[in-house]
Amino acid sequence: MKPSDGQLQFNALSILLALYVLAAAVRTDAAERAPNVLFIMSDDCNVNIGCYGDTPVKTPNIDRLAARGVKFDRAYCQYPLCNPSRASLFTGLRPDTIKVYDLQKNFRSERPHITTLPQLFKNNGFFSARVGKMYHYGVPRQIGSGGMDDPDSWDLAINPRGRDKDDEDDIHVLTRGTGTTLGFSMSWLDMDGTDEEQTDGQGTKESIRLLERFAKEKRPFFLGMGYFRPHTPYVATKKWFDLYPKESLVLANRPKNDLLNVPEIALTIKPADYGLPDSDLKDCKRGYFAAISFVDSEVGKLLAALDRLGLTENTIVVFLSDHGYMLGEHGQWQKQLLFEESNRIPLIFAGPGIKGRGNSPRTVEMLDIYPTLVELCGLPKPKHKLEGKSLVPLLTNPQGKNNRAAYSQVTRTIGKGADAREVMGYSVRTERWRYTEWDSGNEGSELYDHVDDPHEYKNLAKDDAQEKVITEMKQLLDQLRKK
Repeated sequence: MKPSDGQLQFNALSILLALYVLAAAVRTDAAERAPNVLFIMSDDCNVNIGCYGDTPVKTPNIDRLAARGVKFDRAYCQYPLCNPSRASLFTGLRPDTIKVYDLQKNFRSERPHITTLPQLFKNNGFFSARVGKMYHYGVPRQIGSGGMDDPDSWDLAINPRGRDKDDEDDIHVLTRGTGTTLGFSMSWLDMDGTDEEQTDGQGTKESIRLLERFAKEKRPFFLGMGYFRPHTPYVATKKWFDLYPKESLVLANRPKNDLLNVPEIALTIKPADYGLPDSDLKDCKRGYFAAISFVDSEVGKLLAALDRLGLTENTIVVFLSDHGYMLGEHGQWQKQLLFEESNRIPLIFAGPGIKGRGNSPRTVEMLDIYPTLVELCGLPKPKHKLEGKSLVPLLTNPQGKNNRAAYSQVTRTIGKGADAREVMGYSVRTERWRYTEWDSGNEGSELYDHVDDPHEYKNLAKDDAQEKVITEMKQLLDQLRKK
């Protein structure tokens, strides 16, 4: 007997439902077999971390993490500013692709249906959770809020708020009257009270609660813990300040010809060091170092929780910052610069299959993190084409070949009033060289040899002896701008 239309519709729906249940079961099964991810991001943290060497900063917990994983010595952000950098990281796309260059634009205004890194985990059976700052929101203005978060990325988002936010009136602000907001100020505070009362301490506590839940439920997870420190204001409890006596601190070296031939557009802090006296600069540097050690202590609590809960052996841990940070080099502070210190980031992977493989000297980008975690966790690739490359070969062999360059960029406004226009500075970094062009070279260029000049004191862009190098570096920039 021929089936009726109703029976055909019922059968079709039954088949679709069965396929959906099967697909869901496959996704859950795949997630249960794949490693978890604990994604730890510090805000505005440069490589003043013990395992990176040449620093007085004490970071025993991050150092131990690096010792059991792979530390990338030459890792670079795509844009030295929070929102563009984080948007690029989580979409796997360059700032020029998503058109995000400031603190206001949401990447979904250009790519509304894109699948972010944590969203890909969520779509494949993992519980995706965020505590603190993963996407951008203003520090300290938006602490305790969701800021510019991306709700599609998470099953759960938690916004801690601590005593550092509540006691802002006690902060020593050294740049009042300069038009600088608190989030871009030179400011510090050695706080009373405990670490647990701080926003980041609250975030660690919430993250550990989630880890306990995941362990109990045997649930696969992607957990992002976003620390606010050492972002200015440089705040930590007094015990961390005590690690760095003011008289022991040394300010950045400033050779006599440091800025010879450096284009004016390359600099943002004018006058140099905000015109502050050395004593104030040391207070800020001390606060910055104290905040890094505080974050390190919180990272240690997370790693201890993984051990206690039996999660360490099946959890990939990633530690990084959203960009680097200037501490008086060339008279510059903070970010939005294309010097080495502003673009170089700490980047550490540890976990299943990565244990104790050492340091990689190869040049890599933050863009590479998305495809790396996709491969490590056996996830299907997102529908959009990722612009980074998987680091799995370097996690297997950190000294292996990798001839890729790293690119960073930043905008500048030149001219005034009706004549004002936005121009772009692009910088390309290889293992030996950094080359930067402002407005395609119309506003100046910079070339630094990191073998002989690791602190970028001598601009060789006008050195005829480097013509071949400059031609090669220009070609690398052209490859980026043509994409």
